[in-house]
Amino acid sequence: MSTWKERFSVKGKRALVTGASKGIGQAICNVLASAGADVAATGREQAGLEETCELVRSHGCKAISITGELTSADDCVRIGEEALEAFGTIDILVNNAAAALIDPILDTPTANWDTTMNVNLRAPYLIAKTLAPKMIAQGGGKIINIASQTGVVALPDHAAYASSKAGLNMLTQVMTVEWAPHNIQSNAVCPTVVMTEMGKRVWSPKEMSEPMLAKIPLGRFGEPEEIADLVLFLASSASNLITGQVICADGGYTAL
Repeated sequence: MSTWKERFSVKGKRALVTGASKGIGQAICNVLASAGADVAATGREQAGLEETCELVRSHGCKAISITGELTSADDCVRIGEEALEAFGTIDILVNNAAAALIDPILDTPTANWDTTMNVNLRAPYLIAKTLAPKMIAQGGGKIINIASQTGVVALPDHAAYASSKAGLNMLTQVMTVEWAPHNIQSNAVCPTVVMTEMGKRVWSPKEMSEPMLAKIPLGRFGEPEEIADLVLFLASSASNLITGQVICADGGYTAL
């Protein structure tokens, strides 16, 4: 039997992480590399991607950057194809990138709705569809979709965002129904507010933070590394029995 360290390791695995230039995505790349994975980091900002790649390389792992725009269906397919070309196969896909365009339903422009759906739901579908045949051929893989607490419990002003993340949760479960027989485990992670640089800017004011914190039994927001650590578990062989799950990392918000 393998040791727990071996079961939680992803040494020699190859990961593709979207939205990798900053925040949760950058933390995921860093944590996966610290556990041994080579990483294809994709996003829109080349400078941020290079920073992420340097973090990956600091752990002795290989890193490549792939720029692309997830509102483009062609770019989504190209990103998957370039990652396969670079690494031969992708063992771990983390669909992390997201568009968050927040408005009340009556004020939501159709263009914002379409952008949100394209980035948050269509892109994960297309990238997974591009990578899955190789995963099937090699006998397995891991897909981790970063959804949201508001894909489970509604929040005002989040119609497009919440709908896209709820759709991503269901897409994750359909992936399981279709691909688990090929030893591909697909799971969704639903974070609460996470204190990335953007999260700090938006949620640090008391008028924003206090009403939300009052609904979180743990009494605090999340940190990027806490989401990344959960992703590592789901990417490792330690989680091989877990698939089709929507896992809330929310400090207890959804328990109320």
